[in-house]
Amino acid sequence: MSINDPRWGNKSGDDDRGDKQGPPDLEELWRDVNRRLAGLFGKGDGGGPDGGAKSPRQIGGGLGLIVGVIVALWLASGFYIVDASQRGVVLRFGKFLQTTEAGLRWRLPYPIETHELVNLSGVRTVEIGYRGSEKNKVPNEALMLTDDENIVNIQFAVQYVLKDPQQFLFNNRDPDTSVVQAAESAIREIVGKSRMDFVLYEGREQIAVSAAQLMQQILDRYDTGVLISKVTMQNAQPPEQVQAAFDDAVKAGQDRERQKSEGQAYANDVIPKARGTAARLIEESNGYAARVVANAEGDASRFKSVVTEYAKAPEVTRQRMYIDTMQQIFSSTTKVMVDAKGNGNLLYLPLDKLMQQTAAQNSPAQAEVPPARPSTPAAAVETQSPPKVDVPGTADYRSREAMRSRERGDR
Repeated sequence: MSINDPRWGNKSGDDDRGDKQGPPDLEELWRDVNRRLAGLFGKGDGGGPDGGAKSPRQIGGGLGLIVGVIVALWLASGFYIVDASQRGVVLRFGKFLQTTEAGLRWRLPYPIETHELVNLSGVRTVEIGYRGSEKNKVPNEALMLTDDENIVNIQFAVQYVLKDPQQFLFNNRDPDTSVVQAAESAIREIVGKSRMDFVLYEGREQIAVSAAQLMQQILDRYDTGVLISKVTMQNAQPPEQVQAAFDDAVKAGQDRERQKSEGQAYANDVIPKARGTAARLIEESNGYAARVVANAEGDASRFKSVVTEYAKAPEVTRQRMYIDTMQQIFSSTTKVMVDAKGNGNLLYLPLDKLMQQTAAQNSPAQAEVPPARPSTPAAAVETQSPPKVDVPGTADYRSREAMRSRERGDR
């Protein structure tokens, strides 16, 4: 059956196909909707959808309801939500009114009041001297002059957060540009007071810390509401045009430091030894001086005692001094005893050899040398006569001559 058929939707009992489970009557549904709308706008129950005239009261009631709904929606538009990492800034006719914390908040709807949400915990980053990567350089920002009149290429990044939403919104036209200009001004001031080697090597971390402090002072002076969290030095090197010459200079400096280190190590090795040797020689000289002085004092005392004894018994003292002197001389020289009164017969006694043999045998008793009998009665050992002392160079020659004399005597 077509939807345009007048029997569609009728619940007539004459139709065998009409039953309680058939489709609803669309005309009845439409009339029901019209009645509800008429009741909503104050229309009586007896009036149809297009029957009867509308009174001013009915028209006013419907308009009031529409206005109420619009006002409710307008007031509901004043609700807004502030996250935990954000702060809300409420403006009344464009003027700052208050700052709201996190949570569900309400303000007067637009156009009376508006609000701005500012993220305080988000870290923002600006780049100075490069964009995106270190290869994409910005020479106007990167090239700087040091205190020793050298040019360096410096690239660094600045990370910052917001600390005052009101200052950030009303005192900054472009916050990133403000931070970039402050960072460039601070780093140029610090690099201009530093030497090139300090900037390129040992002073990079110190320069970053000093730049962050100076940058914060500049931004606080302008009430930007920005808090510098970190300054990171990405790259610091000489310009590309002088990079080769600078590398040669760096190598020369490294060679100089290496040679200085080697020289210092050699000095640390030699100087203590020289000082120790000098101290030892000084101590030895002091000891020698003390020994000589003590010997001299002892000799002087002995000489005084000898003089005293000599005054008492000159002959005995003179003989004793002679014997002591001979004993001292003979104890350190080669000793040979000969017969000075014999005519051709010579008695040869090698006392040194006999004493060495005796000492080598380690005998507790001293070996006794048997007296040698001369071949002639006239030969004898003269003990009282002063013996002859020969130097070691002539001892062997005299010994051979003595042996030859004895052989001739035996013949």
